[in-house]
Amino acid sequence: MGLISDGTTIFDAGSMASGLGGSMVFISKTTASSSATVSITSGIDSTYKEYLFTFKNIHPATDDADFEFQADTGTNTSYNQTITSSTFRATHDEGDSSTGLGYRASEDQAGGTAFQDLNIGMGNDNDQSLSGYLHLFNPASTVFVKLFTARIQSPKSNDYHVDWFCSGYFNTTTALTRLQFKMSSGDIDAGDICLYGIA
Repeated sequence: MGLISDGTTIFDAGSMASGLGGSMVFISKTTASSSATVSITSGIDSTYKEYLFTFKNIHPATDDADFEFQADTGTNTSYNQTITSSTFRATHDEGDSSTGLGYRASEDQAGGTAFQDLNIGMGNDNDQSLSGYLHLFNPASTVFVKLFTARIQSPKSNDYHVDWFCSGYFNTTTALTRLQFKMSSGDIDAGDICLYGIA
């Protein structure tokens, strides 16, 4: 039995009708290798209204480093767009003796132009890395500010597991065309950043 709405078939025989629903389209993959920065300078345009960045096993060269990002417009490379953001985290230590859930005012920006923390205090043991995702909405708009939301998982340098949540917006109506990722200290030793368009 199919699903029909106002005379239009939405689902039939377990399949979505042609032209309805979206898909995730792979655009690029960047592999860090002792990289001071990872810059995504192509593939972000008006083709899609939503872009997804995935982070897989991002490993810092330096212990207790923060993973950060910023954006820019056109062919600019200053990466200093104005950000308003909020952050909170859940934590649980390896020894099962301490947990926490809290708002992180120190990682917020209120009209700041610094790189935005997506995670802080990462451990750089051989078995420690970061994984997660960042959504950027309608970066090509010349009408609206550019919203983003991220969720990151990682072990901290003090053997806590941290689940980070960050959201905010770039306060510009100029199209964003590029993003840069880096550590607050040292290089991105290894890891993959993949970019997808959401149709």
